Amino acid sequence: QVQLVESGGGSVQAGGSLTLSCAASGNAYLRNCIGWFRQAPGQEREEVATLKTGGGGPSLADSVKGRFTISLDNTWSTLYLQMNGLKPEDTAMHYCAARRVWVAEDCYAGRAPDFSYWGQGTQVTVSA
Repeated sequence: QVQLVESGGGSVQAGGSLTLSCAASGNAYLRNCIGWFRQAPGQEREEVATLKTGGGGPSLADSVKGRFTISLDNTWSTLYLQMNGLKPEDTAMHYCAARRVWVAEDCYAGRAPDFSYWGQGTQVTVSA
């Protein structure tokens, strides 16, 4: 099994920055694809950024490219999302998620229903 625990959410003004963290534990074989998703009220859960452990570049949603950075520490146990230039439309519950993939393309497709493991979420609120 895999456990994911997010932290670092909060409230900021537009243009501000936040860093989210996700502590990952459990079977590393089952979490070789890990990433961030978000869901605003009344909207579907959407990919923010994903990456595959062991190499390969990250995948980021067009809406956050140039503003957000996803990274994983060397032990593959903590995932980060550095968020700069925050906008009110970034307001959402942010979730860490993980899954097992056999080809990198499945990871970068970023389809939320395909992810097996989820954290409890951390709220990000950006005011104008």
